Amino acid sequence: MDRCVVLVDAGYLLGAAASLLAGEPARSRISVDHAALIQGLRERAEADTERPLLRIYWFDGAPDRVPQPEHRRLRVMPRVTVRLGALTRSDGRWAQKGVDAAMHAELTELARNRACSDIVLVTGDGDLLPGLMDAKEHGVAVHLWAVQAADGDYNQSEDLVAEADERRVLDREWIVRAVRAKDLVGACAPRPEIAAILSAPLPESAVPGAGRATTVSPPSANGSAATTEVPAPADAGPGTSESAGPRGVPTPKDLAGLGRAHAGPGMPGPQQTAAGATLRWSSDKGWVERSGPAEPSETAALPTLAQLTSAEQRWADREEDITAVSGDPFEVGQVFARRWTERLSSPAHLQHLSTEYPRIPHRIDGELLRYAARFGLLAHKDDQIDEHDRYAIRAGFWREVDSRTASDRSPAGDPTSKS
Repeated sequence: MDRCVVLVDAGYLLGAAASLLAGEPARSRISVDHAALIQGLRERAEADTERPLLRIYWFDGAPDRVPQPEHRRLRVMPRVTVRLGALTRSDGRWAQKGVDAAMHAELTELARNRACSDIVLVTGDGDLLPGLMDAKEHGVAVHLWAVQAADGDYNQSEDLVAEADERRVLDREWIVRAVRAKDLVGACAPRPEIAAILSAPLPESAVPGAGRATTVSPPSANGSAATTEVPAPADAGPGTSESAGPRGVPTPKDLAGLGRAHAGPGMPGPQQTAAGATLRWSSDKGWVERSGPAEPSETAALPTLAQLTSAEQRWADREEDITAVSGDPFEVGQVFARRWTERLSSPAHLQHLSTEYPRIPHRIDGELLRYAARFGLLAHKDDQIDEHDRYAIRAGFWREVDSRTASDRSPAGDPTSKS
């Protein structure tokens, strides 16, 4: 068949791009416009081979082969098929398993079935040499593409280079159309909605060295979050310890004394509340100590999304999850909140929920986290969601609720008062 196929080793393409643009191969150091990247690959392949594109195969690794947000975006794009290998962690480093084998199998099957006349390989892995040679034996022209190396040297197997029919280099000018190095200063700042909770000073009784605030940067590729310690203001009061070491992401128990006064600009909830307001997290088993009265009957009566959703809506929701929701934690929280608020029968439910900020009622919070788990946000080999992702999920939830109640809030910011 007079068509071309592109097989992309995402680990090679994005790792080499990171080395070229950011000076190191960590994919966390770059941001990728996947739509522009796929379009660029398609145009380049059709121009080089002079054949129409059949399909782009995107090979990548993922923990337990669970699609990550970028994979969810890619697999719904036209003419794109995602194939996932395992991503395993050993000695503190991530390694792909099964990706080269999957590429080899696809390469040979395409050639044997005469599905195309030209195959473009974007890889540097010498393990694909047997598959490349097999494809040539079946009459397929093999085009090998390299990413421009940061040091000007080869970043591909020399045997692979020697065996390819045609070679091209994706240079810096081509790469920067879809990939750019992240601004480290900007990358270290959390979303304002998350920072409103994370950077708030903790109660002195909650943690040694209270009076020092911690901000948390987005998690790196290995899921860990970096912390930055901010000195307490001069009037921090007794209990401030300048020698206190940095602490990790605050736990729900740490935040037990935080009230709604810590809400950031644009966040829902009044600017004053009684001391002792708490955050309760359904995923933190065993923590029962909390201040304040028991959950009010109005809060306990708030319906869950499952109770508000018909069978037809459930099918449509699943379709949207598969085709339109990328899986970004903040977006996941927004989608859940949008569905919940749109299906409420009584506006009073929404108004009551907004007065509970920043605490999400227990049943709704648990349902929110279970929904988020569908998108591959569970920590690797651990049945829980990364702590920073939880903050992002809940921040997205509250941002959507805030947008729904904004028209009903007074200029003073009290969601319970009508304008």
